[in-house]
Amino acid sequence: MNIQIFGKKKCFDGRKAERYFKERGIKFQFVDLLDKGMSKGEFNSIKQAVGGFINMLDEDCKDKNLMALFRHLSDEDKEEKMLENPILLKTPIVRNGKQATVGYNPEVWKDWE
Repeated sequence: MNIQIFGKKKCFDGRKAERYFKERGIKFQFVDLLDKGMSKGEFNSIKQAVGGFINMLDEDCKDKNLMALFRHLSDEDKEEKMLENPILLKTPIVRNGKQATVGYNPEVWKDWE
């Protein structure tokens, strides 16, 4: 198992995801989205695993102006905007190879063990 957790340092669900894997002795790599971001390849892999970029969108994003702008972009531009502004991504994004989840989903992670 090769677990990557993409999240934000202050994200409550991200902390819960880290705790979930630590308690089970599963090693993981944490990537701070606001600091390091996500590569286009990682983004596309996760997008495919979760059924599209819209499933990765944080509807409750704290930056309301950015969210308003995002809603008026074309689909191609929306993906680019999400890569440029990871605050738009719902976290945690947990990736295990080609599989991925968005949000806190311990019932799915249990199947990975």
